[in-house]
Amino acid sequence: MAGESVWLRPRRRERQTLTLDRIVAEAVALLDEEGEARLTMRRLAERLDTGSTTLYWHVKTKDDVLDLALDAVFGEVPLPAPEGGWRERAAALAAAWRAALLRHPWTTGLLDRPMMGPNALSRTEFLYATLAEAGFGAADLPAAAFSLSTYVTGSATMQARAQDSSGAALREHLRAQREAYPVLAAHGLDHDWDVTFARGLAYLLDGMADRLG
Repeated sequence: MAGESVWLRPRRRERQTLTLDRIVAEAVALLDEEGEARLTMRRLAERLDTGSTTLYWHVKTKDDVLDLALDAVFGEVPLPAPEGGWRERAAALAAAWRAALLRHPWTTGLLDRPMMGPNALSRTEFLYATLAEAGFGAADLPAAAFSLSTYVTGSATMQARAQDSSGAALREHLRAQREAYPVLAAHGLDHDWDVTFARGLAYLLDGMADRLG
């Protein structure tokens, strides 16, 4: 990604009836329907029934649009209520985060982008604050946060891939090669993703709780 991030530029004054919020909402809808490969500035302008020049008044590049759309998805993740212990809050955040990513599978291909938007940062701040309140400090705090965040993003990415055409091809390959990969053929991809996620999350949280003593 070249150039200055959209998050580091001042927000421009809204012009006529086209607003940044409307652009982002339409971009998310386009991405949901057709995926990242079909997102272009011209196509987005057409869906908004406006000209490219007007669109460029608000966003300079496709990267701007992707960063804004990804942060909008983070905004769908509710912050857990302060009641309850750190484990319950961390689990609730993780489950809601995963659900948001799976509602918009295109997001899993963008998770290597800088998470500088206000929605992503506020959820990350909540996670860090929850873990810090639990007693994680120094090197343990980022390690605990990374463990949870990478588990969420990794599991959502694996599920999204398993449910697209590449996942179907892999399942067929494993069936054909089940003598070479018997355990994978039996258990690798055909399982209840919700149950698997919840169980893996419990493993992580159990280990973290033991670390706290």
